[in-house]
Amino acid sequence: ILSAIANDPLLSPLKLIAEPWDAGPGGYRLGQFPHPWAQWNDQFRDTVRRYWRGDPGQVADLATRLTGSSDLMRKRGTLANINYVTAHDGFTLQDVVSYNEKHNLANDEANLDGPDENFSWNCGIEGPTDDISVRALRLRQKRNLLATLLLSLGVPMILAGDELGRSQGGNNNAYCQDNETSWLDWRSLGADDAAFYSFVRRAIALRREHAVFRRDLFLSGKAVPPSEFPDIVWLRPDGAEMHTADWRNADRRTFGCILCGADSRARDRRYVLIFNAGPEPSEFALPMARGGPWLCLLDTTLPTGIADTEITAEAAWPLDARCLVLLAERR
Repeated sequence: ILSAIANDPLLSPLKLIAEPWDAGPGGYRLGQFPHPWAQWNDQFRDTVRRYWRGDPGQVADLATRLTGSSDLMRKRGTLANINYVTAHDGFTLQDVVSYNEKHNLANDEANLDGPDENFSWNCGIEGPTDDISVRALRLRQKRNLLATLLLSLGVPMILAGDELGRSQGGNNNAYCQDNETSWLDWRSLGADDAAFYSFVRRAIALRREHAVFRRDLFLSGKAVPPSEFPDIVWLRPDGAEMHTADWRNADRRTFGCILCGADSRARDRRYVLIFNAGPEPSEFALPMARGGPWLCLLDTTLPTGIADTEITAEAAWPLDARCLVLLAERR
């Protein structure tokens, strides 16, 4: 059937996307679909959720997912990945940060349907709450998840309604609910959801403007002419390069990288992408010898992500707990 589709004059020019798993024996086939098929990457979803939840030992896996999952796609290139953190089944983005457990009783299957492990975190309270601090943390976690998706190599897929803060009340198998549980609500957004909507728009615009996040080839860690700089260098918070012991450190929650690539005007430019999934603030060294001055393009501690802060001298970037920061060389 795959050969027939690939040779069909009407089907072969289309965008072909596989959900590469089946319930039968040997049915999990991620990375095994041939060209021109792209594939849903559920390992991207699980790793990103686990990292931002604070699970130990996720840094090495996250780095692999950020850079296009070469372990899975091999010679296919980054665009064979359909990266996502939420899809039509499972939790919505709002529910990923609002529920530890599934709540499927309304499906009349005694809450036995749907996956039990969703790699979700309710930020301290299960379900809806008026607690201001919990609500603020949930919004930040949503920004972290969406920013990671949109700044990763591969094709990002966003579940309709996630940009609006849609919830299914913790139902992770809502296919049978043709009602308010699964419908999109188009009413006017509240202040929090409106700010998050603006954040999503900004993150999409950054991906569009900076081609380094849309590469179709895997990164090598080497200089790609005409640039004199490696296409990626992984960094510890002290500014030193990551080594084997750092990748194996299960307690590490903070790391970053310097990326070299083109901007919207196809000019060579360097970027710093910093992650801190830890519960405590940290600092990240930005030695000027590696580039700069740096302009902050995105900061997930801010409701709409807009910072426009510049570092013009050798300094450490102050990181809040649970945040993602994107810097670019000032031009």
